[in-house]
Amino acid sequence: MKRFAIACLFFLHLCLCGSAFAEARPLIGITPSFASNSIQLNYDYVAAINENGGLAVILPPTTSNEIIESYVKMLDAAVFSGGPDIPPEFYGQLPHPTTQPMESLRFDFEKRFIKAFIDSGKPVFGICLGMQFSNTVYGASMLQDIPSMVGKTVRHRNGEMYTNFHQVGLARGSRLAAILGRSTVSVISRHHQALERIAEPFVVVGRSRDGIVEAIERRDGNFGLFVQWHPESHKDADPEHRNRLFSALVEASRAVKESKTRD
Repeated sequence: MKRFAIACLFFLHLCLCGSAFAEARPLIGITPSFASNSIQLNYDYVAAINENGGLAVILPPTTSNEIIESYVKMLDAAVFSGGPDIPPEFYGQLPHPTTQPMESLRFDFEKRFIKAFIDSGKPVFGICLGMQFSNTVYGASMLQDIPSMVGKTVRHRNGEMYTNFHQVGLARGSRLAAILGRSTVSVISRHHQALERIAEPFVVVGRSRDGIVEAIERRDGNFGLFVQWHPESHKDADPEHRNRLFSALVEASRAVKESKTRD
């Protein structure tokens, strides 16, 4: 896996060098799922980045600190994607019967990469698991099952990703509300866990009517959006929603790319 990740980075570097197309677009990495020795990713993530002016690259999971450092250095921004549950031992809890932990390689990779990338100050967009993991790497905790621990007032998950919508209220004055130009938003949702305690680097900027935390932002002013829903999948139901969020990410990452060029 380490050799594969190095090869991907080298191939990407060769492809990008001297390319006018690449020079105009910020490089945005996406963390994929990993199961049965295979990398998996919903193409909606790639399309949302590329169609809004970025250049998406999938990041093979690795336990190599050298490669993780290379990812952080090379990328202009990162998207932390959705996926299975975080092992509850990581935040000091016993597993709930409904918890389905992610594969160990992805866990070992992302617990290091996510914190390193957020600490770099570069733009980040955490989606579903990506929001949860961003919070827990700073010592926070999770509600492991919303239906049994909070209730079923709001349906946060059913069998069909693209048919499960609910409303989220956004905090006035938040970056998220400003980007979307709305105080409430209808979202595509598929999760059974939620943030419990909020880590110090973040502030809550969105909740559903049952009180579940649906969005957080960075406190330090750097671009960092983290949502519990799946904006990448709003391409048909609400493309403006999707495009506003990913365009904001691309714009923030373009500033990073330009600063590297000046240096």
